[in-house]
Amino acid sequence: MLPQVPRSPGTARPHATGTAARGARAFVLERLRRRIVGLELAPGAPLSENELAGELGVSRTPVRESLIVLVEEGLVSVVPQVGTFVSPVRLGDIATAQFIREALELASLGEAVERADDSDVAELRELLAEQRRAAARDDQDAFMALDDAFHVRLMAVSAHAAAWRAVGRAKAHLDRARRMSLPLPDQLGVLIDQHEAVVDAVAARDATAAAAALRTHLRKVFDDIAVIREQHPGFFTADEG
Repeated sequence: MLPQVPRSPGTARPHATGTAARGARAFVLERLRRRIVGLELAPGAPLSENELAGELGVSRTPVRESLIVLVEEGLVSVVPQVGTFVSPVRLGDIATAQFIREALELASLGEAVERADDSDVAELRELLAEQRRAAARDDQDAFMALDDAFHVRLMAVSAHAAAWRAVGRAKAHLDRARRMSLPLPDQLGVLIDQHEAVVDAVAARDATAAAAALRTHLRKVFDDIAVIREQHPGFFTADEG
């Protein structure tokens, strides 16, 4: 059962029409997607419209509409006459997301190497320092956000920051696997070291070394999945959808 969060007496539900309705849908969709990707709602978890509506303080309509979107995205599955559940992580979706991410990030990296100045390198190194601080306190949520911030900054140096939106749309399934990998032994330190190798190559204006380091980093998730599947076999499926 999901916990019920009481609303204060003066808090009204969002209106079911117009701007308020669109705002409610956006709010519910963002919250549910974030909870699924962050594993607060693990693969296989049941999803109740009534419970979610009560918890989020909205009517069932934006919850139902959000679940429809999440079904289309492959993050939620409906089993007829059984119920609605968080989908398992589909290996095919991970492979597709990884392909898109690697293609876009590597394509922009060469320009980042050409464009990067001392200020850009300093900002990337400061993100590494923040990642080390998050790792030291074992703040995996902060580390995940900082990991994304690092890759966004790399694409920004190349003047292709807008391309990150395409990466973001593709990688929800990949992010679930990434989030599962963070508790693995020495994982945060290894990821930071891989980031540092990329930054060192960018600072040295060595496009070949930068591409090799980034490719190694991005493909690490496949090795991680092999380990995670042994620990949580029910979280994954080879099905395409």
